[in-house]
Amino acid sequence: MKALRARRSATSFILSLLLLPAGWSWALPLQESDSSTRQSPSEITVPNRPVAPLFKGEQGEQSSEIQFTPSSRIVALKLHVEDPNGYFLPNIRRENFAVYEDGVRQNNVSVEVQHAPVTVALLLELGGRYHELNKALAMHVSQIGRQALEVIGPQDRIAIFKYDANLTSLADFNQGHEGLVKTFDDLAVPPASEANLYDALLETLNRMRGITGRKAIILVSTGVDTFSKASYEEVLKAARETAIPIYAIGLGRMMQVEANLYGPAAPFAHVDWNGAENRLETLARSSGGRAYAPQSEVEVPAIYDDIMENLRTRYVITYMSSNPSTSGPPRKIRVELIDPKTGQPLKFRDSTGKPVTARVFVQETYSPNAA
Repeated sequence: MKALRARRSATSFILSLLLLPAGWSWALPLQESDSSTRQSPSEITVPNRPVAPLFKGEQGEQSSEIQFTPSSRIVALKLHVEDPNGYFLPNIRRENFAVYEDGVRQNNVSVEVQHAPVTVALLLELGGRYHELNKALAMHVSQIGRQALEVIGPQDRIAIFKYDANLTSLADFNQGHEGLVKTFDDLAVPPASEANLYDALLETLNRMRGITGRKAIILVSTGVDTFSKASYEEVLKAARETAIPIYAIGLGRMMQVEANLYGPAAPFAHVDWNGAENRLETLARSSGGRAYAPQSEVEVPAIYDDIMENLRTRYVITYMSSNPSTSGPPRKIRVELIDPKTGQPLKFRDSTGKPVTARVFVQETYSPNAA
């Protein structure tokens, strides 16, 4: 009898579904997720990451963006949140963000994660005074340049430049992907020349000034400059002023291995590779970028992933300003990460339970007049 009642119930359920009006839908009730997979709003567990940054030294101040729409008084903040090693901190909930404008806590704050398209100038060193080093340089630059194409998506734009004594454009921002690949097929061992890094970087920075959106220069270079008209101080000042992040992939350590094969009598044996590497680091830090010093090409894919996460990914916070005015003096902005129940600072732990410190990069003011 119980089996018969069960069959009748199942039949009635199926018939009721067939008789639903057109356009109706149904769904099974959502099941509660396992408590071990739920994230507490008072504490965030971050993914397991390396214990040290991939980049060398310290990075510079990270850029953020603030947009204000006068007609709606909507403010949009695009900011970076990272751990002490420079890795993006994911999984932060909307209720963990507290936004203050001129000291007033803002209501109805929404938060999304943005993976923005990027515009990249890939600047490659392809020239120098010594033929034997130029052969090794061409091999490394070709391989590292090709790997850059693997992280460029369909919505991104990339231009490729090389420099020796002069800057030469190999591919512009509108080049198709197949044409970009062919660019590296056509690279040959460069003849002996000067390596005018500072002139080339200064010109590339100037070309990037008028480009809107998320943009950067990826510099693949030893950091050695032989005969530039521009000084190191001039290009350093331009890097600070333009605020276009420079991600420098230094070739000095690879080239030093090549140079050591020829012994102390070779003319390039006494190049100051360490000094060149340090200057690249300072240039990158001053621009808000990062400097890398790989020992081999095996490290390069992880470097590109680090660059793209740092360049693309932002938290986007939007809210309607509590200030009724659509103009006036600059307004101060502060963003805190909090436990919504207590108002205390939000706690972060890594996968082993070790406390992690979060860094929030957001500009301190915005001007509604400028919008």
